[in-house]
Amino acid sequence: MANVSHRGDITSHPDVSEMRARYARMLGGRDVALVDGPVFLLGLYCAASPWILHYSTSQPALATHNLIVGIAIGLLALGFTTAPARMYGLSWAMCAMGVWMIIAPWIVGSSPDTGVVLNNIIIGALAVILGLMCAGTAAKSAPVP
Repeated sequence: MANVSHRGDITSHPDVSEMRARYARMLGGRDVALVDGPVFLLGLYCAASPWILHYSTSQPALATHNLIVGIAIGLLALGFTTAPARMYGLSWAMCAMGVWMIIAPWIVGSSPDTGVVLNNIIIGALAVILGLMCAGTAAKSAPVP
């Protein structure tokens, strides 16, 4: 059995420069867990919220709307995770979807009650905030000419 009790510093490893470059390439200078996870969870909640808050029968158009927008937000989050260099340009679309979620109860719904309106305002505000965070992360990780 090999003796592994002598743990040394990684700086003496022969491939340390290659490992650091590979790690930097994989992360791309961004904080994955801080932004992408909450965006996905927000999309998941947005898609399920009509059934969680029980307004799928009273507001069928708004229930379908929240399902579609929630799926779109979830797909954006998956795109932010899998192809961040290409997808972070769409973080402004996330902000636009957040604004749309705020005004949607009055446009898509028919005389929504306070719970439906508050749900969409909270989801929309969180989408705008997370979209701005994604835009900030994209601005930080963009190469400077």
